[in-house]
Amino acid sequence: MSGPVFLRGETVTLRTIADEDVPFLQETVNHPDVRHGLSASQPKTEQAEREWLESETALDSEHVHLLVCVDGDPVGTVGLISVSTQAGTAEIGYFLAPDAWGNGYATDAARTLAAYGFQERRLHRVYAKVLAGNEGSQRVLEKAGFEREGALRDHWFRDGRHEDVYVYGLLAGELDRGE
Repeated sequence: MSGPVFLRGETVTLRTIADEDVPFLQETVNHPDVRHGLSASQPKTEQAEREWLESETALDSEHVHLLVCVDGDPVGTVGLISVSTQAGTAEIGYFLAPDAWGNGYATDAARTLAAYGFQERRLHRVYAKVLAGNEGSQRVLEKAGFEREGALRDHWFRDGRHEDVYVYGLLAGELDRGE
């Protein structure tokens, strides 16, 4: 059983991540299709995933990481990192298990967490960085109302070549303009 519900979207609930969720997260982040869309380039052990979770959810952490659930079952994760209270900005990131792709869950999770950031954390801007080849993630952000702001040319190296990274942004007053 994962942690308690923290936020409710239209189709997903966002829950705190519990220790028993670590095997699901570790298995999902290591899935070749998921890993390919992320900047993860090395396999993660369950212990490494557990240590990451402990550091990211420590009491002094500004980061927010939540489990994306559908009908109580985990399908992925969504989070806010690089939170700057002074600038009012944070980077959003997410991934879902492949069998949950194409159902609008990531869009709902991104929208819900962005709304939380704007309303509860007083953020002004939420942004995301997406590998140019990750068209699914680009669609998620566009449907959630994010706008592509530019490209970091040859910013990431994977599969033996450099790849552009697109930067998407959403301002607090733009949240409702998504499709």
